[in-house]
Amino acid sequence: MDNVTREILEKYKNKLKSELGVETGEQEEGEIENTSTKEYKDFKNEMIPVHFSIYEKACNMSEKIFRIAPDEKKATEIQNAINTAHLNITPAGVASFAILGPLIIIMTGLFVSSGIPLAFKQDPNMFFMVFSLLVGVCIMFPLQRIPLFMADSWRLKASSQMVICIFYIVTYMRHTSNLELAIEFASSHLSGPLALDMKKVLWDIETQRFSTLKDSLDTYLETWRKYNLEFIESMHLIESSLYESSEERRLGLLEKSLDVMLEETFEKMLHYAHGLKSPITSLHMLGIILPVLGLVILPLVVNFMGNIKWYYLATVYNIAIPGAVFYLGKRILASRPTGYGDTDISEMNPELKKFKKINMKILGMEFGISPLFLAITVFAVCFLIGLSPLLAHVFAGTENIPIGEDDDFTTCKHSYCLNEYRTDETTGSKDGPYDLIPSVLSVFVPLSLGISVGLYYSIKSKRLIKLRQDAKVLEREFSSALFQLGNRLSDGLPAEVTFGKVAEVMQDTESGRFFDKVSNNIRKLGFSVNEAIFNQKVGAIKSYPSSTIQSSMKVLTQAIKKSPIIAAQAVLTISRYMKEMHRVDERLKDLLADIIASMKSQVSYLAPVISGIVIGITSMMTNILGKLGPALLARSNEGDMSVPMDFFGIGIPSYYFQIFVGIYVIEIIYILSILVNGIENGYDKLNEEYTIGSNLMRGTILYTTLALIVMVVFNTIADVVISSTLATT
Repeated sequence: MDNVTREILEKYKNKLKSELGVETGEQEEGEIENTSTKEYKDFKNEMIPVHFSIYEKACNMSEKIFRIAPDEKKATEIQNAINTAHLNITPAGVASFAILGPLIIIMTGLFVSSGIPLAFKQDPNMFFMVFSLLVGVCIMFPLQRIPLFMADSWRLKASSQMVICIFYIVTYMRHTSNLELAIEFASSHLSGPLALDMKKVLWDIETQRFSTLKDSLDTYLETWRKYNLEFIESMHLIESSLYESSEERRLGLLEKSLDVMLEETFEKMLHYAHGLKSPITSLHMLGIILPVLGLVILPLVVNFMGNIKWYYLATVYNIAIPGAVFYLGKRILASRPTGYGDTDISEMNPELKKFKKINMKILGMEFGISPLFLAITVFAVCFLIGLSPLLAHVFAGTENIPIGEDDDFTTCKHSYCLNEYRTDETTGSKDGPYDLIPSVLSVFVPLSLGISVGLYYSIKSKRLIKLRQDAKVLEREFSSALFQLGNRLSDGLPAEVTFGKVAEVMQDTESGRFFDKVSNNIRKLGFSVNEAIFNQKVGAIKSYPSSTIQSSMKVLTQAIKKSPIIAAQAVLTISRYMKEMHRVDERLKDLLADIIASMKSQVSYLAPVISGIVIGITSMMTNILGKLGPALLARSNEGDMSVPMDFFGIGIPSYYFQIFVGIYVIEIIYILSILVNGIENGYDKLNEEYTIGSNLMRGTILYTTLALIVMVVFNTIADVVISSTLATT
């Protein structure tokens, strides 16, 4: 009696025992472990993101404090989204938080902008009062739709695994026509939300919510009817194969189910790629081009309108614009159809988690240091350097230190003023620092943020990406290796011998080395095929952390138990499907190539370069207007010309201007990196972290270097021109 038959018998023995109270014998070894309630809940707790639980707590608390029930139609829509995202909240909780949250923001903003200033006998800050009111009103509608956004995000993550899910089920059912075991097999090899969904399909049977697997599965598939009909059609074809008496027709339905999934995926992605150009262009213009162009004219506006403060602009550029870009980007990703997504290989093999750390050997002992420690250290050092002009002013009273020759048109009456602070003649307020050296030091503030975050993500993902890329090399040639393996098995050779034969033919390739390691484990260590591949210490799969290869070998070891001929058929089918999936994947990447290339250029150099140049121009204009204003006013006082006293403001210090622009650049790089990865790869957390890390490191260094060079060069030229101009007038 093979393991599959034993598992089926044991399952129905337990069912009889629970329903009739009949003792059916002791439990046999080798049965598949059922997905119990506790296991499902533990698995759910691991899978659900942290921000989901925070949102759940906020909604549940809001419902207790200030309960608001939405209308019936909206409540049904929200409840469906809650079920999809596996949230432990109610529609009333969502509606309550959507009202209470903005009210808290508005009240907090009013208190900070008016209550605190009035307590110190100062005028209220109207800008922040209006801003907090607008933010509170504007986020009321999005907050009502947060469960819908979470459901869209959940579907994006789940749909990235749908093709491979059908692949796992079909390959398993080719040799064992049992849908429950096939779903169990798929759920154990999938990751992300779809693995949780497959677990829940089984869990609903174990908890007797549904009496049959068909009822449970069909209920789950209905949740995808509006979003992914090809997945439903493929699963129904798989279900239909169970009722076919002819083996040929059964296998034909299984093959058709995967073909349907592949072809429909390509067609939907084709329409998505064609419709993507317009929203991406809008996002580019509204989120990058217009804000950056606005930076060019801001120095003129600020210098002629002295009531505009730097923190007003920082609020717009560091909160409002990035928030809008992030929202639009998420909406674009939410419309992405089913595709492909890779997993974090450290989730497959927990031993690989050590590659997320900085490994050091001290006295022969290996220690793993979290990259967060290095990131915080780099951030603290660079941030303190960037804040040093302010710290010197606040704690040492250092300002307007004279340097160079006498000059009546500067604050300190010399050619240069170190840590220069200027007084606005119209309001009497003082602001600064304005001179070049603090502006140069200010680049360390965005540098601290970009480099520290970039280092954290790069170190955390770089080595894992390298391992996964090595596994990808094996995957690309693995279909050919499996084809040869299947042919050898068809000749009647035992699997133990077949691996060595194929390794000889494919020597000096990754597949050859993989099969050679399996063969050596069998011959030298006396392992079975299963042990030679999956042994925890020396198994061949340990060096190639790939879910595709792992599942292929799982199917092979299961099929070998039946016969070499069945194993050969399973392996040949896997080989064909892998080639088909690779072909469709490459066609999808080709469709998105132009859009992805454009977005990557924005992230890599356009946004950092344009912003860096704008900073240099802004610094030069602030310098020119800051010295030209007092000179013209002096000429006016002497009667040479007439200039209004409030014609020139003191402007925004380049120090602050550069900081909030630099932070804006980092935020845009971060958001666009998420968007690029999501469009190109679907849900792929590991590649997302690697993309963010590499883009932030490169973009931040490019921006700060360019801003530094342009500021120094342009200010030097401006000083020479102003000096010669004022000397001749």
